Amino acid sequence: MLQFAILGFLYDEALHGYDLRKRIAALTGHIRPIADGTLYPAIRKLADAGLLSRELQPGQVAAPRQMLSLTESGRADLLARLREPDELFVTDENRWFCVLAFLRYLDGDPEAQVAVLRRRLDFLTQPASFFYDGDRPLRAADFDDPFRQGLFTIATATSRTELRWLRETITALGG
Repeated sequence: MLQFAILGFLYDEALHGYDLRKRIAALTGHIRPIADGTLYPAIRKLADAGLLSRELQPGQVAAPRQMLSLTESGRADLLARLREPDELFVTDENRWFCVLAFLRYLDGDPEAQVAVLRRRLDFLTQPASFFYDGDRPLRAADFDDPFRQGLFTIATATSRTELRWLRETITALGG
């Protein structure tokens, strides 16, 4: 997810590491904060793979800083990841938000955008629950516990909202 976010934020403009970390933290930081010890090895790995370049530029007030930008290979890699996101990027809500943050980069390919949205729609319309009795998914009404009822109530409201948005967006894109 970190590499995906790095590629996504650098798609629009070159950034230095500090700005990149702030943007990633705004998107994913509520999940887990992004430490320098995590970010910079990921940047180095992407640079070593030829997906981004680093250029030393003078700082405005402080020492010189490295500006990061995507290479053509990096742009192609991000677009490929957006067209065919790994299953976890469709089923995991936090990874899904990363996909949504950058899916607009497929703006010249609404069919690809629709295909990704349909994968999420298919996932969300499968019977599922947080808890099961054998193979039977349990619902909020199956619990006397107000906290588990709250879990189901919030999850249901969120899912309904997302399902409505997915269907509306797929229709708007001509899917």
